[in-house]
Amino acid sequence: MQDQNAPADSAPGFDQPEEISALGADLISLMTAALGRAAEDPFSNPVMTVALAISRRIDQGALTEGALSGLVCWLRDEAFQHRAERIAAYVGLNAEVGPVDAMATLAARLVRPDPNDSAVPFAQFRRAVEHTRFSAVFTAHPTFSLPLPVGQALAGAASGDADPAACFTTHRPLPVTLEDEFDQAHAAIARGRDALDLLTGAILDAAHATWAGRWLDLAPSPITLTTWVGYDTDGRTDIGWWDTLRLRLRMKLYQLERVEAQLAPLPSAGALLARTQAAVAAVRDQLAAAPNGTDATEVAAFAQALVSRRDEALVTPEPLLALFPDALAQADDAEKRALLIARAGLVSHNLGLAHTHVRLNSAQLHNGVRQRLGLADPPADPSRRRVLLGAINAALDTLEPETINFGTLMAEQASAARLMMTVAQMVKHIDSASPVRFLIAETETGYTLLTALYFARLFGIEDKIEISPLFETAEALSSGGRIIEEALRSPHYRAYLRRTGKLCVQFGYSDSGRYVGQIAATYLIERLRLKLCEAMVKHGLKGVEIVLFDTHGESIGRGAHPGSLLDRFAYLSPAAGRRAFDAAGIGYREEAAFQGGDGYLLFGTPALAQSVILRIAEFALARVDEAEDPIYADPDFAADFFATIRSNMEELVEDPGYAAILGTFGPALIDRTGSRPAARQSDSSGGPALISHPRELRAIPNNAILQQLGWCANTLHGLGFAASRNPDTVTELRRTSPRFRRSMDFASHAMRHSHLDVLRAVVETLDPGTWLDRAGHSQIPGRREALTAVAGGLEQLDIWSDVRAMFRRVHADHLALRAAWPDAPTMPERELLLHAIRLAAIHRIWILTATIPDFAPRMGVMRTGLQQRLLRLDVPAALATLERIFPSAPDDTSGTDFAEPGTSPNAMAYEREHEEIFSPIRRYFALVREISTAVCHEVGAFG
Repeated sequence: MQDQNAPADSAPGFDQPEEISALGADLISLMTAALGRAAEDPFSNPVMTVALAISRRIDQGALTEGALSGLVCWLRDEAFQHRAERIAAYVGLNAEVGPVDAMATLAARLVRPDPNDSAVPFAQFRRAVEHTRFSAVFTAHPTFSLPLPVGQALAGAASGDADPAACFTTHRPLPVTLEDEFDQAHAAIARGRDALDLLTGAILDAAHATWAGRWLDLAPSPITLTTWVGYDTDGRTDIGWWDTLRLRLRMKLYQLERVEAQLAPLPSAGALLARTQAAVAAVRDQLAAAPNGTDATEVAAFAQALVSRRDEALVTPEPLLALFPDALAQADDAEKRALLIARAGLVSHNLGLAHTHVRLNSAQLHNGVRQRLGLADPPADPSRRRVLLGAINAALDTLEPETINFGTLMAEQASAARLMMTVAQMVKHIDSASPVRFLIAETETGYTLLTALYFARLFGIEDKIEISPLFETAEALSSGGRIIEEALRSPHYRAYLRRTGKLCVQFGYSDSGRYVGQIAATYLIERLRLKLCEAMVKHGLKGVEIVLFDTHGESIGRGAHPGSLLDRFAYLSPAAGRRAFDAAGIGYREEAAFQGGDGYLLFGTPALAQSVILRIAEFALARVDEAEDPIYADPDFAADFFATIRSNMEELVEDPGYAAILGTFGPALIDRTGSRPAARQSDSSGGPALISHPRELRAIPNNAILQQLGWCANTLHGLGFAASRNPDTVTELRRTSPRFRRSMDFASHAMRHSHLDVLRAVVETLDPGTWLDRAGHSQIPGRREALTAVAGGLEQLDIWSDVRAMFRRVHADHLALRAAWPDAPTMPERELLLHAIRLAAIHRIWILTATIPDFAPRMGVMRTGLQQRLLRLDVPAALATLERIFPSAPDDTSGTDFAEPGTSPNAMAYEREHEEIFSPIRRYFALVREISTAVCHEVGAFG
């Protein structure tokens, strides 16, 4: 069965699996032999050797396009199945004890930490299970790298279902809208909530078995779920305030419908069910009135629906919670258990299927305050910051809240004020019981936090919003303690924290990881956590809980530990930091992101969701019992080791060859994987813009390109030089230090999916000399001219010398790493073969490009410009232009009277060019992209 949603230009399947597997075995054997020769010949490159061998077979007719496509599908499906197996192991789904039984064991351990001792006091147990320890945050970063049916099949395979990979002709992603992302997040969150109900049931059962008379008092909520899908406006302008309110209203409806479904089977829940159903009906009517823009009539109707049905729709769960005691009084034990689970879900999540995060950029806050208060000094200027801090504190001294309505919201032009007004309307009319997290990207001064507090107070929601800086640049991570100190010097900010009871901070692993290296970034984040602890003690904030939100993804490129979920949590929140907060008497809550399609995959089936929630509970509810880690006994080594990685990675990022190899055809290797608009714009010639620095790429595409180039630089680079300074210490700490070992696990996974010869083959492909050498050996008529033309086009790109110098930098660090870590993993031959096939496909595209007929400049396009675009694999746009220049058929003018005789147009038009050049280019490009999905399966995540 074929996937009916497959793109029209996807590579055709090949339906003779025995021949394909034999071909795969043959080429893998060829790769093995080439690797053996390379061990003896320092000038040999096994990846390029196999790529050229594949090209020769195509030229000789021994390897057809169909066979090559079938081979890629076979390799892709093999990688798919191995990925499914790794996912199951990652979440612990293959453990001997199933998630539900393990939850019961965990709950029993909370009652009796030592099975031979008596139960803990009920009050202690209640504090342990009713205080939220962890929140899973569903974010919509563009990692939707699989079509939804393929992702569902992967989750099913991980959960033990039959392998359905062969049902799909392609695994390439389809276009994703914001609604698609929201729907996928909703499905994942719903499965997560189902799993949380199982955990709640286990906790209630353990309590009932020990304190039968007091279990009715419990509303367990050790873990909650949160989302920013539809609410994150950092870096995008396509989410209107009406979208955010509409989607938040849907999350309210899903929560109420969930409660309704829980109560419907219970005879004792009559009045409670009726009140819930009335709220469901009211919210549905409000949603029906939701606008899709700023039409004043539609907005006014929406406002009327929200205000007039406010009480019926509920803005707090209290009217429902007040009805539970009567229902419980009428219920038997089984019904009581069901009622308590429903009540716990209401208490922990209020009027939303998940809690809410919104996000914007610090610059938007600064601009908004400048417009209202005239504070025009740049916050980044230290010499003027004191003036700004004094001015914003003075404004807070006398600030009186404003009253706003939807007309005010419609008229507001400043992004920060508009988002804060949106939150105010959310609090007033949708859910006033749940605080909203207000995340601020690129926070690099305490002034930014005070501007957010200004707007929160201005619109009357200071007590309903959790202001959270995002620290992700190297500078912000290094100075985050100072930034918080700046804000804490304000009596307004300290008073705000004491009222809300939380200091919220967000740690980013995207920009920090790609600019200083993931391994160095986590060291900076750990140091910052300890500094924040010290700052809270210094300012007398022991009664304030700190919320630590790690926005990693599911890939090492995004900061996620590759070993297991428990390793991930321990890596992100080292035991030393947790001990420091415990010793200081400061409560803390951990939060972790599950990003986009890759993150939702871990909640893709009930079994997966149950395993994830179990692992979170095991981490969040366990005592800190790891022994003292030897890495902390030698702080000088740690500081030097991670600083060396950082400095080397920073130098690589500034290397022009690094930008060139990322940007030449790297962006064309990956499909768009989310709804967020692309950051890169077109240049004046209509082609993709050349990038001069990695900052011109978004972080996830940056990471994805590195994976596709076969060198995970943002995890590996600098590690060789760092390890070579103290190789014996590195070896010893890998053995004895859990903290250091988990860091090196990152490198181990990166080495398994990196190979210097893959990167070398890409560099050689960009070398005009490589193509001239091939031209000198070619015996195929016309091929010498085509290869020479490719060399000429690459000369015009003028990147070769920079790329070669960059490669020498990487090579030297790699040699140092292999010397210090001789048993480090290597890329498996199956993955190496995928890279070789893709290089062969790219070479075919470039050779075909050289055979495009010459033409006079048309529609502002010259042949040389089109060749440059195709060398950079800007294939869809270039082919669209070529098809206009070389139409496959003349315009149909039959039946038109032109008033005089004339010969018929050439019926053949340019069919040959389409059949022999344009269509093969399209098919090979589809193969290039299909290989990218296979590499993604091998790595285990996108970006």
